[in-house]
Amino acid sequence: MSDLAAIKLAARKAAFIRRAAAHAARTGASAAHLSEVLAGYRGAPLAGYMPMRTEIDPLPAMEEAASRGPVCVPVIVGAGQPLAFSRWTPGGAMKDGPFGARVPEVEDFITPQVLIVPLVAFDRAGGRLGYGGGFYDRTLERLRARGAVLAIGYAYSAQEAEDLPLEPTDQPLDMIVTEREIIEFQPG
Repeated sequence: MSDLAAIKLAARKAAFIRRAAAHAARTGASAAHLSEVLAGYRGAPLAGYMPMRTEIDPLPAMEEAASRGPVCVPVIVGAGQPLAFSRWTPGGAMKDGPFGARVPEVEDFITPQVLIVPLVAFDRAGGRLGYGGGFYDRTLERLRARGAVLAIGYAYSAQEAEDLPLEPTDQPLDMIVTEREIIEFQPG
């Protein structure tokens, strides 16, 4: 294991502990800030995610957004591949996908312009530490090569970290939304 891989593994372990504690302590962790942000992108195709384990839950904001435009969720199509996004509707039939993520039973792929991105840790410069598979990095790189895309990291405020071990292939976030605040970044 390389030094960077070991540093990332340690950073993930610490971040998972913080996230689990925040998830256990949540007292009605609200998606109000996320809904507020998404309201400004009415009608734009939106990618959310189906929360797993201790991830913060974006579903209330996704349900609101579904009344204003198309909403989709990520589908893993293969190792080393960008994600695909299948149309999702509140209450729609779902099935188990790879890694235990729920995906729509009927595939109807669309291309999102706004993505709610799950994460393990974030920093105040738009850095994101994910799960290590690179799915969102590859996906954001591909989508950004085609046009404007807004990547919104969604996390508990306790997931904030300093000095994230980032690589040149790590795609930055455009904004972070937590249960407490909205953090916007100036284009570099």
